[in-house]
Amino acid sequence: MPNIFPKWTNTVPLKGVIVLCLLATAITLGITYYATPKYLRVGYEPIQPVAFDHDLHVTQLGLDCRYCHTYVDRSHESNIPSSSTCMNCHNQIQPDNPALAPIRESYRSGEPVPWVRVHMVPDYVYFNHSVHVNRGVSCVECHGEVNEMQVVAQKKSFSMAFCLDCHRHPEQALRPLDKVYQLDWHPKDLKVHQEQAAQWVEEWNVNPPQSCSGCHR
Repeated sequence: MPNIFPKWTNTVPLKGVIVLCLLATAITLGITYYATPKYLRVGYEPIQPVAFDHDLHVTQLGLDCRYCHTYVDRSHESNIPSSSTCMNCHNQIQPDNPALAPIRESYRSGEPVPWVRVHMVPDYVYFNHSVHVNRGVSCVECHGEVNEMQVVAQKKSFSMAFCLDCHRHPEQALRPLDKVYQLDWHPKDLKVHQEQAAQWVEEWNVNPPQSCSGCHR
């Protein structure tokens, strides 16, 4: 009986298996890369090259977030402080502390301290820090009570649902502009605050995007 199918069709099953294997590999790698503590899971707490106690520096000593994270209100990224920022104080305070040796070496050599990044969003997500903090969204809304952390850990999921919930109800995250960096601030009267926040949405032109293109650029 003559073969009614072209000879190349004999390779279709093999090609199909190869495509399925590649697809399964891509999905596995995608999930492994993005569904990690760095992106989604609460509790990610990497060991840093130098222990930095936010509770000591912020709560006890009263440092403003912007002293270290200089560009948080001017840039889409919140920068990690350079060793020169640390040495502004530590050239006088505990200048010989062995735990600060990597800071002193970085300051001398110019090589940055290899800090381990805690909070990340996937590469395909755009997030602008300055837009949020300049419209009354405090650091604690995304990062948790950083001012109380001896070791920084991820406290929020950073999932799309997490972001969308805030974009759909921005009044729940707003606070007075002069309280954005006062991380331990809480409204005295919650009902009054909610009424004010609803007004701020209008007065400050808070209109977070909810379409795909708002964050996926």
